[in-house]
Amino acid sequence: MNANIGLVGLAVMGENLVMNMVSKGFTVAVYNRTAEKVDRFVNGRAKGLSVIGCHTLEELVASLAKPRKVFLMVKAGQAVDDLIDRLLPLLDDGDIIIDGGNSHFPDTIRRTAYVESKGKLYIGTGVSGGEEGALKGPSMMPGGSNAAWEHVKPIFQAICAKVEDGSPCCDWVGENGAGHFVKMVHNGIEYGDMQLICEAYQLLRDGLGLTNDELHDVFAKWNETELDSYLIEITRDILGYRDADGNAVVDLILDRAGQKGTGKWTGIAALDEAVPLTLITEAVFSRCLSAMKDDRVKAAARFPKTVAPFTGDREAFIEAVRKALYASKIISYAQGYALMRAAAATYGWNLNYGGIALMWRGGCIIRSVFLGKIKEAYDKNPALENLIMDDYFAGVLETLVPAWREVVAYAVSHGIPMPAFASALSWFDGYTTARLPANLLQAQRDYFGAHTYERVDRPRGEFFHTNWTGHGGDTSASNYT
Repeated sequence: MNANIGLVGLAVMGENLVMNMVSKGFTVAVYNRTAEKVDRFVNGRAKGLSVIGCHTLEELVASLAKPRKVFLMVKAGQAVDDLIDRLLPLLDDGDIIIDGGNSHFPDTIRRTAYVESKGKLYIGTGVSGGEEGALKGPSMMPGGSNAAWEHVKPIFQAICAKVEDGSPCCDWVGENGAGHFVKMVHNGIEYGDMQLICEAYQLLRDGLGLTNDELHDVFAKWNETELDSYLIEITRDILGYRDADGNAVVDLILDRAGQKGTGKWTGIAALDEAVPLTLITEAVFSRCLSAMKDDRVKAAARFPKTVAPFTGDREAFIEAVRKALYASKIISYAQGYALMRAAAATYGWNLNYGGIALMWRGGCIIRSVFLGKIKEAYDKNPALENLIMDDYFAGVLETLVPAWREVVAYAVSHGIPMPAFASALSWFDGYTTARLPANLLQAQRDYFGAHTYERVDRPRGEFFHTNWTGHGGDTSASNYT
């Protein structure tokens, strides 16, 4: 019996992907560095199913139908490179290696070229949805060797999540590192969404004095609006959860966040592409700030503050927070899509932006009904320069801006930190301002470094230098950007 696909790495995600593939009628060969884990899985959870246990990579490869497809679910980094080098001598030309981990996209670009140089094919695919998604249907974002797609498409689209009309939340993203880049941006947007929800939670808790039960009800109602999403849904559930002693578990958790690095990668990529990814970057920095718990406790004692009791219309303000959250969420996606557009130009990827929104509609952590509107926007205009310029989103933002300003102003005046809300609003104000103070900034650069400037009364592309002090010369720097 030849297996349809082999999988290396029987941790939580790997095991659940195998169970998912088997449930869709595929036979899967499995290998893990620790042989006992293979035996335990085959004789336990996978007993009686179409799973072939292998104790060596040679056994795994020998059990696969051609072209062989080997799916790696191992820790990103050197482990992937090591496995590729071990697999290549065992595979024939045209066989396919698939990396389903959270690899950094430059590594995937490098690995695709390397594996192709050896006559084989390579795919780097983002897999989102966590343990439940892997088992029941994840969102998958494959990219790499174009010739590999036809061979893995039936498997990937069978096991991935589906939206209401049955469309699969998986399609080919693009060449070399495109799949892992899109997954990285997905994770960055996930950072942003989570931070926005946390800021709304803190404002309602500290600013309005809402109890956990009241907050549970608020998020339950919000999940029936445009904010309907997985993250709002689980926030509702978290706020309503009690332990055996009746304590709200959320109140017992230390306010010190962890991170695995994909949000940082997204921020670095934005700097490389000169894209102002302000909200997501603030979300990353907010996690860094939360990690400084001991410092924050000392600083809070040195700079004590008391939030004055709220005296306005509570229901109206809660609605204003919902609108501000929705507006900020739009900006987060607008910035994320701007980054993907810039990277596509840099790396020569032909990204389908509407298709990416569809991939994110189900199975993944940021899945929400909101993504359907993004798909419609890019289906209508694939060359859309920025999401907020779409007629639908522009109209929505016009209705949300007053509440957005009210909420951010309230937070600032009461000392409640809302970096993601505020940075999103600041980006919006900057993006919609025809004349920014960069004219003064460029004059400063020219003054101290002869960096030159363009003039509003001359054609773009002509550069000028002023001898501001009368003591300088006519020589100017050649690099403007």
